[in-house]
Amino acid sequence: MRTCIFFGLILGTFFFQNSPVNAQTYDGPEQPAGIPSTGVEFMEQDSTNYIKSLVKDAAKMVRTQGEVAFEEFRKPESRWRKGETYIFILDKEGNMLLHADPEMEDKNQLDLKDVNGKPIIRGLLAAATDLPEKQEGWFHYQWPVPDGLLPRWKSSFVQLVRAPDGKEYVIGSGMYNDRMEKEFVIDMVEDAAGQIKKEGKAAFNKLYDPAGPFLVKDTYIFILDTTGVELVNPGFRNLEGRNLMDLKDSEGKLLVQEMFKAVEKDSTAWIEYMWPKPGDNRSTQKATYVRKVPLGDSWVLVGAGVYLADAPRTALKREMITPADLKNFVNDAANKLEEEGEKAFPEFRSKDSRWYDGDKYLFVWNLDGKRIFHAADSTLEGKIVNGTKDALGRPYGKMFLETTSSKTGEGWVHYMFPEPEDIFPAWKSSYIKRVSFPSGEDHLVGSGIYNMKMDEFLIEEMVHQAAALIEDQRREAFDLLRDKKGPFYFMDTYIFVTSPDGTELVNPGLPSLEGKNLIDMKDLKGNPVVKDEIALAMEEGSGWLEMSWFKPGTNTPATKMTFVKKVQSNGDTFIVGSGYYPEKD
Repeated sequence: MRTCIFFGLILGTFFFQNSPVNAQTYDGPEQPAGIPSTGVEFMEQDSTNYIKSLVKDAAKMVRTQGEVAFEEFRKPESRWRKGETYIFILDKEGNMLLHADPEMEDKNQLDLKDVNGKPIIRGLLAAATDLPEKQEGWFHYQWPVPDGLLPRWKSSFVQLVRAPDGKEYVIGSGMYNDRMEKEFVIDMVEDAAGQIKKEGKAAFNKLYDPAGPFLVKDTYIFILDTTGVELVNPGFRNLEGRNLMDLKDSEGKLLVQEMFKAVEKDSTAWIEYMWPKPGDNRSTQKATYVRKVPLGDSWVLVGAGVYLADAPRTALKREMITPADLKNFVNDAANKLEEEGEKAFPEFRSKDSRWYDGDKYLFVWNLDGKRIFHAADSTLEGKIVNGTKDALGRPYGKMFLETTSSKTGEGWVHYMFPEPEDIFPAWKSSYIKRVSFPSGEDHLVGSGIYNMKMDEFLIEEMVHQAAALIEDQRREAFDLLRDKKGPFYFMDTYIFVTSPDGTELVNPGLPSLEGKNLIDMKDLKGNPVVKDEIALAMEEGSGWLEMSWFKPGTNTPATKMTFVKKVQSNGDTFIVGSGYYPEKD
């Protein structure tokens, strides 16, 4: 039942459909059949055009009739209020004047935020008022469906309108939509262009704000100068400052050069190429909208893109080693170091041996954070690395040291780092263990593998590691479990903690669930999975459950495997768990 969604830079997976039949517009009064009340499966472009048309028609009514039109918008089962689709109206101060939920009306909603703290009303107002030449646009946020607990992406279109009496209103409507669409991407790039024209380089900082309009699902704004240097790339910060003019995708396409050639003819263009989603180093076919934007005495290329639905992906490079194999490898190295200390280093450096095979090799640090041995690159030795961070800003150096200073003295740390001769960061999973040399000095020894295949062993290890932390630190451990840059949150996996009565205590993937009792929550097959998780942990101590749930970023049911364990600490009992979606061979 637990969804595992990476928020922040790494947002839910999305797709858009580019079929000609999806490009229709609707001028009639009826809601198209493509928008069912469930909001789950419909032709995305149809619904986008319908929402936009609905808002524009409502704006025309207010422009001519003023507030008299509000009563028409209130009529249930009318064009203006049907199922999950309805017109809402705000004034520029954030007062909700019209809404399908009467509890929302006649109140100032300026501080209303979504489940991740994104300011909904401020974002809607900004979309309609920030750029005087535009006065309309889309804003995307996450909100539970009616009578639901789990948030979904909601996309709302808003327009600023002036009534006959001179009053100004922001009129909007929205739809639950887990996919990104061309319409949204164009709107995002045009908004970014408007901000750059207005503020120059000062606008760049807005493009990194997770609470703003420029980081949505897997879409982000990137900026290149005229020489091809990446100035802004929130999805891949390690590319910033690099000249990408000669960069080729996985099929050999000079994508940056094609972008510049395309905007020579027209100021805007769509380009298709292979590119990884944030948090993934497997390239997927992507369509990107780019445009020239004046900046100072020159111009910059501003773009954003979408990943095509059911598009081909490059093969994942993966070592044929399991998490259990890597743990045993590090344990064997630790035993040798306890016996031989630094005398073991020459053997560890021997290529094509059991200690150095392909991307599997050993590294050793002292507990002050100094790297004293690195089998693959001796030039890295002697450096203080306790403050090192990965491509996502995760402090993996600090996590290494914290793992070895824990009660167990060992555990897993996951971080993103480019593979050798690659520019895209890939997930690397390292097993770290504290070891005492014959001299009596403690060190850490570890080894890591890129793109480790998630399996039951790795999930159990993660849950046991979290359980040990709770046993040692009690509820004080919860903050570390919630930390999205910590060792318990990576890829689409995280730790959750539930009380025996079903109250969610920790859920970094869906923080809006914390504090709520989920005992009656069911999976897609109607199974009471939270109740089953609790019963299994309380009766057996630990165990696995299989459930049916939506894989993150999709509306497709998938099998999910979840491991839970009972933990007792200071008189309290907790159910600790995590899960994964088994890969299809």
